[in-house]
Parts: sequence; C-alpha cells; structure tokens
Amino acid sequence: YVRLLRSKDTLLFSFLYSVTFGGFVGFSSYLSIFFHDQYNLNAIDAGVFATFCIVAGSFFRPLGGYLADRIGGVRMLMVLLTSASATMISVAQLPPLNIAVVLLFATMLFLGMGNGSVFQLVPLRFPKQIGLATGVVGAAGGLGGFLLPLTLGTLRDITGSYGLGLGLFSLGGMLAVFLLRTKRAGAWTYSERVAPPMLIPSVTLKAGVYASGKAIRQRYQKWSRSSESYEISKGKE
Repeated sequence: YVRLLRSKDTLLFSFLYSVTFGGFVGFSSYLSIFFHDQYNLNAIDAGVFATFCIVAGSFFRPLGGYLADRIGGVRMLMVLLTSASATMISVAQLPPLNIAVVLLFATMLFLGMGNGSVFQLVPLRFPKQIGLATGVVGAAGGLGGFLLPLTLGTLRDITGSYGLGLGLFSLGGMLAVFLLRTKRAGAWTYSERVAPPMLIPSVTLKAGVYASGKAIRQRYQKWSRSSESYEISKGKE
C-alpha cells in the first residue's frame, strides 16, 4: 500500500481523476448556485439548466472509456482535457446565459468522458493492484469534487466574480495535459503498446482451434494405425 502511494504514476492518476471526476462532481453540485448568482435565475430554472449540463457527463462517460480502448487512454485524455480547459476558460469570461449553457454542457461532456479514460489506464499500469489503485484514485476524485465548490465560493466572496475560480480550474486542466505530454515523451507509453481488446481473444481462439485440430488429427492417426494392425492380424488368421 505504501509503495503504491509513493508511485509517481499513482499521484498522476489521482490528479487526473481529481480534475475529471472531481470537476464533474464539483460542478454538478454547484452549477445551480452558479446560474442563480451569476444570471439571477430562480431555483427551478437554475436546476433545469444544471441538470441539462450534468446529463452530458453522465451519459457520455462510457463513450470515453470505449474510445480510450480504441485510441489509447493517454491520447484520449489529452484531447478531452485540452477541450475542457478551452471551454472552461471561455466560461470564465462570464458570457451570456445561452452561450454559458452550451459551454458548460460541452465541459461536463468532456469531463465525463475523461472519467472513463482514466480508469482505462489504471489497470494497465497496476495489473496486480487494480482494486487498491482504483480505490486510491477514486478517493482523490472525491476530494477534488469537495474542493472545487469550496474554491469557487471562496474566490467569489473575495473577488465578487466567478471568473478567477473558473480560470484556475482551466489552468488545472492545462497542467494535467502538460504532465501527460511529459509522461508520454518519457517511459509511460504502455497504454499504446497494449493490443486492442479484440485481438487477444481472437488470438486465443485461433490457438485453441489449432490445438484442438492437432489433437483430433493425432487421435485419428492413432486410430488408423490401430485399425490397420487389427486388419493385418485378422488376415493372417
């Protein structure tokens, strides 16, 4: 357990998940407050807009994992985090309501897909400690979800605007992209060396068919030799 916690990859996964899952959970709990404070919406309208954005992240999370299986979790996360940072820095400018809703919908979509991409990588790095690693990374994501609303609310009270808090979250996404690029340029390329999911079962199936066919041929040859021996002995009699 201590060795896992000391691993730099564990820290990186924890940071990535605190951005993706932490960002998704944090915004899910705070968007209705944001819409109410920033755009003077009543509680019902603010809740409707918040729900509209939250649904994007919830339903598109499996798609993130699926695409990560196809093109690699590192590449997928770099695309998603770059996109989320770009949309969030735009939200930090506090645009009109209709534009803000579209941008936040896209941000939540990217963050939700990023959740699935992170957990595509964890078993590849820690194949013998999957349960422990996912538990540690998941805990970091929950912590991120707690800190984000606290940070947004505190900075809003200090500055009178949500712009600074949203901009800091965008910087966190950019930092995650930078760390991923650093690891990709170094030794952390295992996610792209792993065979596609359908290749391993296919190879195994072909090997099994070949082995079964070979066994059948050997049994047939043995049976043929036994039959010939029996017929020869019968002919001598």
